Amino acid sequence: MKERDEERVAEARRTLDRLSAESETIGHSAMARAARHFGAADAPEGDAIERWGRRIGRVLALLFALYLIHTLVQHFAR
Repeated sequence: MKERDEERVAEARRTLDRLSAESETIGHSAMARAARHFGAADAPEGDAIERWGRRIGRVLALLFALYLIHTLVQHFAR
């Protein structure tokens, strides 16, 4: 009986540890990934024009997507 309880406690701790790790990954990782994306971390190190071009392009794409969402909402709100 005691052995069974210890197994259940160990399983519960593993589950809680996994959930804790996943919740940190989802929240913090997504924000960090977005910051790296919009900061053009994937651009070549020595190429400042490429880096700024990616930043500008990604910000413009985000603004355009927000505009499209706004337009869609306005269209269906009528």
